[in-house]
Amino acid sequence: MSSNYAYKTRDLKFILKEWIPISEVFAYDKHKDFYSVDDIDPIIDSIDKVAREIMAPTADDGEKNPAYFENGKVYLPESFKTLFKYINKNGWGTSNVNNEGGSLPFVIQCAINEFMTGVNPAFMPYVALTSGAAGLIQSFGEEQDKEMFLPKMFDGTWSGTMCLTEPSAGSDVGDILSKAYPTDNPRIYKIKGSKIFITGGDGDHVDNVIHLYLARIDKAAQGTRGISLFIVPKYWVNKDGSLEPNDVESTGVEHKMGLKGSATVALACGENNGCRGLLLGTYDTETGTGQGIAQMFQMMNEERLLTGSAALGVASNAYWNTAAYCKERIQGRPITNPKASRTEIINHEDVKRMLMLNKATLEACRAIINKAAYYIEVSHLETDPERKKAAAGMAECLTPLAKAYPSDEAWNCISESIQAHGGYGFCEEFPVAQAARDVKIYSIWEGTNFIQSLDLLGRKWTMGKGTVFAAFLKSIEDFISENKAEVGFEKEFVNLEKALASYRAIMAAMAKYMADGNPGMMPTYSRRILTATAQLYGGMCLLDQALIAKKKIEELGKEHFEYNFYNGKLLSTRYYLRNVVPNVWSVMDIVLDGDTSVMESITETFDY
Repeated sequence: MSSNYAYKTRDLKFILKEWIPISEVFAYDKHKDFYSVDDIDPIIDSIDKVAREIMAPTADDGEKNPAYFENGKVYLPESFKTLFKYINKNGWGTSNVNNEGGSLPFVIQCAINEFMTGVNPAFMPYVALTSGAAGLIQSFGEEQDKEMFLPKMFDGTWSGTMCLTEPSAGSDVGDILSKAYPTDNPRIYKIKGSKIFITGGDGDHVDNVIHLYLARIDKAAQGTRGISLFIVPKYWVNKDGSLEPNDVESTGVEHKMGLKGSATVALACGENNGCRGLLLGTYDTETGTGQGIAQMFQMMNEERLLTGSAALGVASNAYWNTAAYCKERIQGRPITNPKASRTEIINHEDVKRMLMLNKATLEACRAIINKAAYYIEVSHLETDPERKKAAAGMAECLTPLAKAYPSDEAWNCISESIQAHGGYGFCEEFPVAQAARDVKIYSIWEGTNFIQSLDLLGRKWTMGKGTVFAAFLKSIEDFISENKAEVGFEKEFVNLEKALASYRAIMAAMAKYMADGNPGMMPTYSRRILTATAQLYGGMCLLDQALIAKKKIEELGKEHFEYNFYNGKLLSTRYYLRNVVPNVWSVMDIVLDGDTSVMESITETFDY
């Protein structure tokens, strides 16, 4: 099979039960009557069983029978239709954005999203985007909107999307051309425009698709401040619940490198002047200001986290497939004993290096993502103003890291997984080839990773006049101060401390470039600085986990069946701090050098 579900859930259980203070999350009013730490294993195990037995067989269907467009309609792989209804009916889908008690905590949702995406990356966008769209209606819709749309989105009868991108406006959303014209009803607008790259934008898996559509009301202000958000259903929903066409037409689907079972649709709205949309929130007619971008960012920030989680899921599944292959493939003899019998390739040093790079990097990514999910959860549910504010600040700082770092590194990790397979890695019969094709989109979705890096340097560094990011760095500094005397981790803490000092030197250098009137230095170096930021924080997270693992080893002993898991945490931490984190001071050297060859290049430079 070109896909194979090889997922291991042990590290997720460690994160949720032993590392993140999950009991604090379960103590909030929303969750206290429904969940405890004892529920984590059954939840993870049950959805892992669903992934293995029900989702896994659909993955090859999406690859062999891609979504397609014919006679104005979009068709999905047959198995996706049944799966979408099953996932929602059994409570693993959109119903978890319900504000009522009993829905899964976001930190748990984020964790299970990782391996649900790992098993079938092409399918999960239908669930994630429907959840995001329903969440926006729940947050900003009127009661009648909630009653009209949410029940059928929760149960999988209808799906949802986010409609931002247009042919002339991708990352620069402020340049969208879609327009909204007032009608006699102050909530209903006539929508005219076209959208492209709309994931899940149409399909025969549901009776209706509910688009959360960005458009500019006629005569609104230019740029992002003039954009509003509308509910634009494919089929208009009448008061009696009946449906009628809403002049939302699919004009084609993209033929993609990966995620072939997922329909990426081009839409035309209002070609016959019959497309209607319901305004979410308010519109200020005097200033021409809408609330659309602020509203959409609620969905986008969570989707960014889930995008990083999806990249992690695909890369992790590729890694575990690779490890299994390397245990079976016999090739060569140990370099330490050339006369020995031929051996499994997992015993060769460079293969172990490739696997360790995967293991350590993916564990760091998993830690960053789940820590971000924890802070998002606390920022939503905490009642103490100071704790709420502090958690929101940490979530803001971690979101660009949790989206960009995993989706950048996933591509590199899968490259190593392909290499470890040798020639078989280049063959489509093995899962790593499909993983490479599927994973690349995540560095582009939900704001390219360059945009995430500009957000980090241009916004997160300066939030609260610098106090928010200062608190982020202070958390790393405090961790080092409190734990650097721990026996057995001396070199790792030296490297983390050096990385923190190097990072502060990077910030100082960038501040000087800006003060000296060199703003081009920020976009020149921002992506590398984001990577360094994630490696700094990821190094702290892995060291924090290693302290727990060391205590467990001392408690359990080497003969315990869990020894290899906890000892593996120590090894991946050592590898990451000694082989990956040094990139932070490498980036510092590059930034301090201040090379301007990128800025000095002109268009003709790239003609040759």
